[in-house]
Amino acid sequence: MFYKLALKNIKKSMKDYAIYFFTLILGVAIFYVFNALDSQTVMMNVSTSTQELIELMMTILSSVSVFVSFILGFLIIYASRFLIKRRNKEFGIYLTLGMSKRKISLILFFETLFIGILSLIVGLGVGVLISQIMSLVVANMFEANLTKFAFVFSTSACIKTIIYFSIMYLLVMIFNTYSVSKCKLIDLLNGAKKAEKIKLKNPYLCIIIFIISCLVLGRAYYIVTHDFLTLQEVTDIMKPIIMGAVSTFFIFWSLSGLILRITMNIKKFYYKGLNSFTLREFSSKINTTVFSTTIICLMLFITICLLSACLTMKNSMNANIRKLAPADAMFTVNMNMDKYYDKYRNYGYSDSQIRNSHYTSKELFNLLDFDITSYFKDYIEVNTYSTPDLTMNHTLGSRLDSIKKEFPFLDYDYEEIIMKISDYNKVAKFYGINEYSLNNDEYIIVADFTSMIKIRNLALANNENINLFGHTLKPKYEACQDGFLEMSSQHINTGIILVPDNVIDEEYLYQNHLIGNYKTSDKKEIREIENKINKIDEDPKANTYLLPGGSTKLAIKEATVGLSAMVTFIGLYLGIIFLISSAAILGLKELSESSDNKERFLCLRKIGTDETMINKALFRQIAIFFTLPLILALIHSIFGIMFAVKILEVFGTNELLPSIITTVAILVFIYGGYFLITYYCSKNIIKERY
Repeated sequence: MFYKLALKNIKKSMKDYAIYFFTLILGVAIFYVFNALDSQTVMMNVSTSTQELIELMMTILSSVSVFVSFILGFLIIYASRFLIKRRNKEFGIYLTLGMSKRKISLILFFETLFIGILSLIVGLGVGVLISQIMSLVVANMFEANLTKFAFVFSTSACIKTIIYFSIMYLLVMIFNTYSVSKCKLIDLLNGAKKAEKIKLKNPYLCIIIFIISCLVLGRAYYIVTHDFLTLQEVTDIMKPIIMGAVSTFFIFWSLSGLILRITMNIKKFYYKGLNSFTLREFSSKINTTVFSTTIICLMLFITICLLSACLTMKNSMNANIRKLAPADAMFTVNMNMDKYYDKYRNYGYSDSQIRNSHYTSKELFNLLDFDITSYFKDYIEVNTYSTPDLTMNHTLGSRLDSIKKEFPFLDYDYEEIIMKISDYNKVAKFYGINEYSLNNDEYIIVADFTSMIKIRNLALANNENINLFGHTLKPKYEACQDGFLEMSSQHINTGIILVPDNVIDEEYLYQNHLIGNYKTSDKKEIREIENKINKIDEDPKANTYLLPGGSTKLAIKEATVGLSAMVTFIGLYLGIIFLISSAAILGLKELSESSDNKERFLCLRKIGTDETMINKALFRQIAIFFTLPLILALIHSIFGIMFAVKILEVFGTNELLPSIITTVAILVFIYGGYFLITYYCSKNIIKERY
């Protein structure tokens, strides 16, 4: 009998609580997909370094899955709470007919068991299908070639999903049993008739708290956008976070007391149609949901910022490879290290390496029996210079004190990198970027790191002169020019001083750089060349001479692809889970309210209200609950993204707009989808007749 009753209850609940089943299935599917990513790489032909990055990504995703399981577990328990509340009258009838609470708990046990098995089967099925599509996404992300496409089923991901969700369902069973044991017959039978009391808060107190909360929130916004460089410690970062979270709570608290008061004074609006009914229903619920609304708002805020930031980082890094790594390889070696013997000795260099630090990169390769001309079709060699007589203290000139006050954490004693204009133009021509010209009394600063560009432009706009090797030079431009020397996937050039060739004193030669392109474009052959270069350190001569430090396009590309993929998958995983959780909690809450309000809607029908007006009232009520936390989350996100931009500026933020558009599309699809499902399910609930 219990089996039949449980199955009948599940069948009856399917229509009204599609959100619950949909969320369970979606949670299982997403959990499986992201834990099965490593299985998709079996069919891909990737390098060893890429495989290592994939393994690291899977290790991180496994740790993230533990956190995700807690979120999903909370969501399932939260949903079960509303499901039980929805069925209060049903349980009351069972008790009236003489059924014991133990038997009711047994019915709930079988229901939860059947729901769990059904959700797992369907969710795993959906997850397996989605994971096949994810194979193509992973292959594209890591720029790997699929040798053959085959249907893949991850046994490990399946087992992990079953174990994690079995634990969650077990907790739900315990929760359900506890809830039923605490039920009272009178509460179960009359629960649907109880209306939450509307407590009209003191409007003046609400206004004062609202204004104070807005001011505190504004201060938090200012800290993360204008006082960014002051956030050096964890406690510094936590301060605006706590300010934002607490002020969000009190904004909702004050609004819960103001909205009804304000609308009641607008007579034409309040008494139009069913507005009075909708607003009073909204006010009766928001008073008791301030905390949950705050949590949902913050989760939506995290979701928007997380998705926007990770997608921006991924798109920017991939775009940067084409722009910031235009050559196949670049090798750098320190020169004249014996000039600063103690400094370099502390860095771990041997005495012989310091003494022999007068060989260029090409000369060192020849000494180590590696012939550059055998592997490179073209290459250039350029030098950079450095002197203690030219640091940021000198280049910032009269603006130094004011800049130090605004940016106290920078190293102003850092020696500037100096370069001949002819050498830089050789690099610019090789890279295909802008070349520059100088008069004998001028200098240019090229940079691409946004924050440092802003600082340097303060001095350049003030026409600050510099003194270098006995020459006084004035800036040619009032702002930094775009340019770089070192290849990377990030904007790391904080500034290179370009000067006329005749100004340079060769005694201050700092580094030699060799930049070249391979004779071959075949990835396998390039990897073999780079493996030979990496094995140079096994040569006994390597202990006597410096080894040129290298950065190659292939290595940069593989590291960038691995990092961007890792960030993207983790961001999507957490972002989608947060978004589903927020929307599901709101949806389930509204379905529960619709269940409670059936008699009220029935009363509206009895006094002659047509279905169109009732449906509009229901739609507006649900829309208010969904949009209220979303609006504040969007406002938070504007400043959160501004903060993220400052962190991500090293990667570049040119791809921010496409990322925001993608985030909005995901938000509309999932959050909007839950809103529509909630509305149609609620409409079915209030149509039920007794």
